Amino acid sequence: MSGVRLEVVDIDVPEGTNVIIGRTHFIKTVEDLYEALITSSTAIRFGVAFNEASGKRLIRRDGNDEELVKLAVEACRRIGAGHVFVIYLKNAWPINVLNAIKNVQEVVSIDAATANPVKVIVADLGEQRALLGVADGFKPLGVESEEDVRERKELLRKIGYKR
Repeated sequence: MSGVRLEVVDIDVPEGTNVIIGRTHFIKTVEDLYEALITSSTAIRFGVAFNEASGKRLIRRDGNDEELVKLAVEACRRIGAGHVFVIYLKNAWPINVLNAIKNVQEVVSIDAATANPVKVIVADLGEQRALLGVADGFKPLGVESEEDVRERKELLRKIGYKR
């Protein structure tokens, strides 16, 4: 194999947004992801972009928030690997939409769903690029204490995810 260059791509995750990065395989992905997202909540704001891997090889896009669509397009452009999609969300967390996204027929996998800082590791092969992995957030600093357990449980109840 001649010339593989590894690249680390920073993905912008502005305050108040979440990003979902995954892999898919078909031109109708942006429309199907739009439908999956919009039917999950009428309050959700989102932008979707998808890198085609053949044909015109365009970055396909959709969404109901122009700024989030622009962020998704820019992230897809920077990643540059075919069949990768990026979704930016506001007024929702990934947990609210992941099952709907996973149930989209052409979605192959999800690599990240987060509000944390994200770095994507890409292999550049010349005419092709491959998404190798995603670094989500930071390294752990230790193991939770009993106080940390109590705080975690309180937080989940405060935000309504546990009773």
